[in-house]
Amino acid sequence: MNTSQEFLEKIIENVEKVIVGKRDVIELTIIALICNGHVLIEDVPGVGKTSLVSALAKSLNASFKRIQFTPDVLPSDITGFSIYNQKTGEFEFKPGAIMSQIILADEINRTSPKTQASLLEVMEENQVTVDGVTYPLPKPFMVLATQNPVEYLGTYPLPEAELDRFFMKFSIGYPTNYEEERILKNFQKENPLEELRTVADYNEILEIQRQVKEVYVDPLIISYIVNIVNETRRHPDLILGASPRGSLSLFKAAQGWAFYKGRNYVIPDDVIKMAIPVLSHRLIIKQEAKLRNVFAEAIIESIIKNKVRVPIIK
Repeated sequence: MNTSQEFLEKIIENVEKVIVGKRDVIELTIIALICNGHVLIEDVPGVGKTSLVSALAKSLNASFKRIQFTPDVLPSDITGFSIYNQKTGEFEFKPGAIMSQIILADEINRTSPKTQASLLEVMEENQVTVDGVTYPLPKPFMVLATQNPVEYLGTYPLPEAELDRFFMKFSIGYPTNYEEERILKNFQKENPLEELRTVADYNEILEIQRQVKEVYVDPLIISYIVNIVNETRRHPDLILGASPRGSLSLFKAAQGWAFYKGRNYVIPDDVIKMAIPVLSHRLIIKQEAKLRNVFAEAIIESIIKNKVRVPIIK
């Protein structure tokens, strides 16, 4: 294990002090971070979504802000606004909550579509434009949004354009009995998040992001990624398949997973590992398929298993 992998492992182990028994979820979060992507976490309340993001920011000593989305939050609350200064006779920019390195967009589907749309430029271009002036965001920059399942009352489902901006989506899930017992013991005296210490420098993430881009991807692997995505576009149970942005995200995620595993080249298993968290939220299932309990994850698994041949890299 080289220095970069040790660095990432140190972060994961530190977050595990707060998030018990969910190493796979923490790993996916780290992969999104080193690939300069954003994450959507959809799950029921109380399973640790907010704690995961807070623990990550503390571990990196990165600037961190939590935006609690409600129906009355305005786009200017997110991006910032200009205010007239009577003393200087000029307009001054007042930064919004998005001006930080790690952003927790909590319950993003409880705010209005107009406010949700204010995140589009931020997530795609890592910048904010207010009154015609563009302001860059600090690096590394990552949005981790949480949402309750869309069947809950008082929610506004995210539009496809915004869902596509998220690098990956996953759920944390309930802990096992053993894991929940450990959680109770950990929280017996105080919240372990309050005692969590910084174990890494966020500047190292910038260098790792550069290294991840250098991971070699064979042309056969590239074709494999494209074939998987193309199959989603003609699947009979789907209204809409994954976009070219989905292909690019799967490409980057495979590089990130290969790097995390200590390799400087991608293998088919890296693509398979990342396919569901990267592609599932980009698919729109037909209503009649939903009635048959068809899920995006099952469609992707079927495509990988039955529709696309795994390349043999010599």
